[in-house]
Amino acid sequence: MQSARSKATRKYEAKTGMITKSYKLKKEIVEEFKVACEKAGSNQSKELTRMMLEFIEKQKEN
Repeated sequence: MQSARSKATRKYEAKTGMITKSYKLKKEIVEEFKVACEKAGSNQSKELTRMMLEFIEKQKEN
């Protein structure tokens, strides 16, 4: 049974169009990325989203 908090989180995610994705990546890269994000004062989700959007736009130009 879901807790009220989990239910509210799922409802918010559905409303905002958020999904969870799972990727297999090399541990060393993931750890370095985490440190780099912390050093930059950013978070991993924000930086992944930024990089994905940049890549999408670049591909549209080709």
